[in-house]
Amino acid sequence: MTEQNFENIFTDGRVGERLPKIMIAAVDTGEYDVERSVAELRELIRTAGGETAAEVVQKRPAPDSATCVGSGRLEEMKKLVDDFGIDAAVFDTELTATQIRNIEDALDIEVIDRTMLILDIFAQRATTREGKIQVEIAKYKYLLPRIAGMGKELSRTGGIVGMRGGPGETKSELDRRHIRSRIESLGAELKDIEARRELLRKRRRKDGVLTAAIVGYTNVGKSTLMNALTDAGVLVENKLFATLETTSRSILLPDGRSVLLTDTVGLISRLPHHLVEAFKSTLEEAANADVILHVCDSSSDDIEEQTKVTRELLSELGCDGIPVVTVLNKSDISEWSESLLPEDTVLISAKEGKGLDRLLEALTRALPETARRMKLLLPFSEAGLLAKIRADGNVFSEEYTAEGIKVDALVDVKMVKRAEGFEEK
Repeated sequence: MTEQNFENIFTDGRVGERLPKIMIAAVDTGEYDVERSVAELRELIRTAGGETAAEVVQKRPAPDSATCVGSGRLEEMKKLVDDFGIDAAVFDTELTATQIRNIEDALDIEVIDRTMLILDIFAQRATTREGKIQVEIAKYKYLLPRIAGMGKELSRTGGIVGMRGGPGETKSELDRRHIRSRIESLGAELKDIEARRELLRKRRRKDGVLTAAIVGYTNVGKSTLMNALTDAGVLVENKLFATLETTSRSILLPDGRSVLLTDTVGLISRLPHHLVEAFKSTLEEAANADVILHVCDSSSDDIEEQTKVTRELLSELGCDGIPVVTVLNKSDISEWSESLLPEDTVLISAKEGKGLDRLLEALTRALPETARRMKLLLPFSEAGLLAKIRADGNVFSEEYTAEGIKVDALVDVKMVKRAEGFEEK
């Protein structure tokens, strides 16, 4: 499958130079906070390159099986399309192929759902081979159960790649067989990439490399924090899913140890399960970390919901038991008081570089003790101990005096007990 198979109003340039005008449609069944979800969808549309021109919300006990919304509301949407020159409608729920076809017939514009929009953004922003494979697998898994009713959609998108016949003319079972084969092929390639990543993880563990994973809701400032701590040069935009790729950089902690800091893809509420599955190999960096930095937007009214989404996914990934440092970012535009925060929570502004020293101290405390920074006065007879400290730790300075060798060093945990007898008073 190529990108053309999921082209839509955001990528095919059918409205010239102006931004596509998008109508949001949502059905409020009481299962979730529709107002919050629509606000998030508005941001997703902006991220994808569109402009929200109208919003329609209908309360119903359940979505209509044929058109999601009722016939009366569909007529209202058609009038908005004509009055405002709407280019496409985005529904804040997953639609079936039949629903998409029926709605498009009624509105005479393109119709996509929340999942298709997220997939479009993912496709725009994936740059590595792994990221592109993950996006393609997610697209195929979305398409598979809808293939029977997508005659019109396949015609618009050029049919399934690799099939004989004209656009939209392939048999649905043949399409399914091709999709399953492609998913299997992509999955095998992804497993090879994951296997290489696991080898790197094992090598890091063997070498005693400490790791910390940055996780959190999308657009809370994870990439800004990564840049502030490491000068990693990660793309920073005020958009959802600004980056999808994993970035790792080493930073120096106050106690002299180094930790490998890894950024992960941002999360979002009501993220379809198969999208989570597709990106698990990236998110599993958190499950293999020594410490998790959970970044939150302290200025957001939705901080509690965003925190809940993140914690639930971390639990699903098997991260229970891993120490977590909660990082309340964007203190420059919020009113949180640091004096009221628990020890494992820090208030920072990654944009302005404020509170980063306290964050590094909290990270240091949360990491397992693999080494300790010590100031020693070693007798000359203990030159052998100094050699071991130098080999397994890190000597910052040493000075030969009449009393012995003064050493400022990071001492491996295995030698801390022996070295304690020579600590300077």
